[in-house]
Amino acid sequence: MTGTQAKRVAVHTAVVAVYAGLIWLAAARVDYAWNWEGVWEYRGMFVKGWLATVAISLAALVGSCLIGVLGAICLQSRRVVLEAVVRVYVELIRGTPLLVQLLIGFYLVATAVGLENRYVAGALILALFSGAYMVEIFRGGLAAIPRGQHDAAAAIGLSPWQSFWLVVLPQAARIVLPPVAGQLASLIKDSSLLSVIAISEFTLAAQEVNAFTYSSLESYLPLAAGYLMLTLPLSWIAGMLERRFHFDA
Repeated sequence: MTGTQAKRVAVHTAVVAVYAGLIWLAAARVDYAWNWEGVWEYRGMFVKGWLATVAISLAALVGSCLIGVLGAICLQSRRVVLEAVVRVYVELIRGTPLLVQLLIGFYLVATAVGLENRYVAGALILALFSGAYMVEIFRGGLAAIPRGQHDAAAAIGLSPWQSFWLVVLPQAARIVLPPVAGQLASLIKDSSLLSVIAISEFTLAAQEVNAFTYSSLESYLPLAAGYLMLTLPLSWIAGMLERRFHFDA
């Protein structure tokens, strides 16, 4: 770890400590009977729910990135049918709430095709939802690559596909990394809506513990901490990769 990276880690740690201190001071001034012992008995539910969220989010992350790349390629293919299909998909998904998409996707579409596994259906719906945003992100990244890069690749004998995968896409990845990281963090948080189709993920676990113990704060504070454990490392890793790519460039 370099001196600059260590400094950033120290600053982030200090900021987190300040926020935690403010929350602690606010809690100390509230006349609230804490029931951490009752919630602790259901710690296994939190662990199982958190692991389910991690697994579903990882699957959806991979799927959304693939959808984003393929959709962006279709938009730049100059083929009217492909472009129209992707454009309608993007506008339809981005123009409707994820909650509605989950309900329709599972209770209508998944049931119609015989997909009974809620976890697989939830991951697919999340991937399709996030993929619509990824399409626009990757499209912008590909459009930012100068035409001269394509011409240079062709001049050294690369085919169009080789030019795309070896020359254009790596450069576009550097450009889209910050917005992709932000979208991935949003996807992890959006996975909390999977509770509406009875998937036993992290948020549903917190809701059930709250129902068992009548301890709202004790149930939802671990929920917030669990999501931060996923989103903060993702943001830090994306920041390090962005600085590394910028330096290499």
